[in-house]
Amino acid sequence: MNKPKTFSAAALWSEIKDYLIISLGLLIYSFGWAGFLIPNKIATGGVTGISAIIEYATGFPLQNSYVIINVVLLLFALKILGWKFFLKTIYGIIFLYFFLFLLRSLIVDADGNPLSLVGDEPFMACIIGAALCGIGLGIAFTHNGSTGGTDIISAIVNKYKNVSFGRMTMICDVFIISSSMLIPDYELSKVMFSFTTLVVVGSTVDYVVNSTRQSVQFLIFSKDYDKIADAIIKRAHRGVTVLDGTGWYSKRDVKVIVVLAKKRESTNIFKLVKAIDPCAFISQSAVIGVFGEGFDKIKG
Repeated sequence: MNKPKTFSAAALWSEIKDYLIISLGLLIYSFGWAGFLIPNKIATGGVTGISAIIEYATGFPLQNSYVIINVVLLLFALKILGWKFFLKTIYGIIFLYFFLFLLRSLIVDADGNPLSLVGDEPFMACIIGAALCGIGLGIAFTHNGSTGGTDIISAIVNKYKNVSFGRMTMICDVFIISSSMLIPDYELSKVMFSFTTLVVVGSTVDYVVNSTRQSVQFLIFSKDYDKIADAIIKRAHRGVTVLDGTGWYSKRDVKVIVVLAKKRESTNIFKLVKAIDPCAFISQSAVIGVFGEGFDKIKG
């Protein structure tokens, strides 16, 4: 008889931390919209972009149409991505609605109209607003969060294929931004700004997501290879492989230590090696895609 699964305190704290960081990402994302994009009537992709276009054309509040559209799309999140993603998507939609409503009620001028925090500088608003949106989305994505909409499509594709969130989102969003040209009297410059936000948001999302997953490979040559290998395993908590090699000039047998680690762990590994053998020869190189235990899950 199988034992029931237990939910440890560490797992609970991990989940709580995910939701807290997702909330931070949503707040930054909302601030980009409320303080920069909406006051200058600049659109971008995703359901939020669709909702913005609806507001610019009809005056119907962005946050309201955003919720309505996502109700239908949530069904796909449940069927394809499971309850965990579904719950985080609901969480993201509710909190994004709340943050947008709150910030839009605070960032207004004396007449109650949306206030641009960079004044009459639509290009600056485009760049800053898009960067904030990209940072917010990237933070949410790194903790399995979602703001709904095309994020769901990106998450589904990313689950089965090694396609970045930013690239997949960009493909979907080109069509959304193009539809803004159908708005009567909508300035062509605003359409160009909207496409600019597309590039900035996509690039920023990729940078934030990939920066948390950057890995490096070490090739370490040292006469004290056994001590270094033990230190890396016990103190850096990284796996080590020792290969047999031959120094072609000296014709002597050598041992080569191979280590894969997160980029942020590089400094610690260098310190460990230097403390044992200051004369060790070390090669460090960036690697793209490390999958397996301790790194990203293998995609099939």
